[in-house]
Amino acid sequence: MNTKLLLTGIASALLLGQSASGAAPSFSLAWSEYPSWSVFGVAHMMRLIDGREGRQGPIEEKWNVDIVLREAEYDPCLVMYGSGQCDAVCITNMDALNPSLSRASVMILPTSTSFGADALIVTDAIKSVEDLKGKKVYGLAKSVSEYCFVRNIELLGQKEKDFNFTNMDPGAAAVAMQQKQRNAEAIIVWNPFVLETLNKRKDVRVLFDSTKIPNEIIDSVVMAESSLDRPGGKDFACAVIDTFYEINKRMADKNLGDRTLVALGQKFSHLDLESMKKVVQQTLFYSTPEKGLAVITGSELPGIMKKVVDFCVSHEITGKAPKLAYGPKTESDDSNLRFDPTYIKIVQSKSK
Repeated sequence: MNTKLLLTGIASALLLGQSASGAAPSFSLAWSEYPSWSVFGVAHMMRLIDGREGRQGPIEEKWNVDIVLREAEYDPCLVMYGSGQCDAVCITNMDALNPSLSRASVMILPTSTSFGADALIVTDAIKSVEDLKGKKVYGLAKSVSEYCFVRNIELLGQKEKDFNFTNMDPGAAAVAMQQKQRNAEAIIVWNPFVLETLNKRKDVRVLFDSTKIPNEIIDSVVMAESSLDRPGGKDFACAVIDTFYEINKRMADKNLGDRTLVALGQKFSHLDLESMKKVVQQTLFYSTPEKGLAVITGSELPGIMKKVVDFCVSHEITGKAPKLAYGPKTESDDSNLRFDPTYIKIVQSKSK
C-alpha cells in the first residue's frame, strides 16, 4: 500500500471535518429568541451541545450527531425552513401549517404553550370588550396575536367583524402604548412586550389573554420529513429533544435553577431573574417527556388543530388546509404535517 497516498487521504478527510470512519451526520436547527427556544442557545453556552458545525458536545456525542444551531429573528427562521435551508425549526403550531404544504413536516417536540404570554392590553378608557368596538386594536396580523384576539372575542360571544384589528409590529405597538400615543388604546402583543408595557405604564391593564385558550398556541420544534429519513435524522431528533429536557432538569434543580433561568433571560430580551420567573409562568414549558406526550398524543389536539387550520384558511394565512396526521409514520401516510411522539418516547426510555 502507498503510505504517502494513505496519509494524504486521511489528512483530506480531517480537513473536511471527517474521521477515517466517517463524521457524525450533521443537521441544522433554526431558532429565535423565545423562552422555550432560547433553551438551545443556553445548552450551547453550557456546553451540553456545541452549535458550531463540525463540533460536538456530550449530548451530540451520545446520539452521534452534529447539531448546527442557526440563530435568527423569527420570520427569517420561517423563511429558512420553508426554503429548505435548515432541517428543523423552532415554530408555533399555527406557523408550521403553511411551509408544510410544500415541505412535509413533523412536529417532534412541543416545547411550551402561551398561558398569558399573549395579551390584550388596554387603557383606562376601555372598560369592557364592548368599548373596543369602533377603536383600533393594534397587533401583528396573520399571527398568533390575531388568533388569540379572535378566539377570545368568540369566547365572549362577540363577532370578529365588529372589531377593527389593525396590523402593527408588536414592538412598535408596545412602544406606541408605552409612549402614550393618542390612538394606542388597545394592543395585543406577546412577551417580552407584555411585561415591558405593564411595567412602564401603571395605568394600563390586561383585558384578556391566552389563558382562555390553553394549549391552542403551541411552541414546538418541527423537522422536515426528508431530514428525518436521512441517515442520522432520527438520532438528531432525539438529540434535540434530549437537549431540551436536560435544560429543563437544570431549571428545576434547586442549585442550578436560578442560574439557568438567568442564562435563559440573557438570550430572551435580557430579562432579569424576577422577570424570567414571571415569563415562565406565562409561557408554560412542557418540561418533561410526560408533559410533552400528554400534548402530542392528547385527545384534544385534533380539535385544537382544526380550530387553528380553519382560522388560517379563513384569514388567508394558508392557501388551503394542509392534511394533518397524528402518530408514527405509516406506509400510506401522505400528510403535510404530522404530530409524532416517537422520538420523545425514545428519549424517555433511554433516560430511565
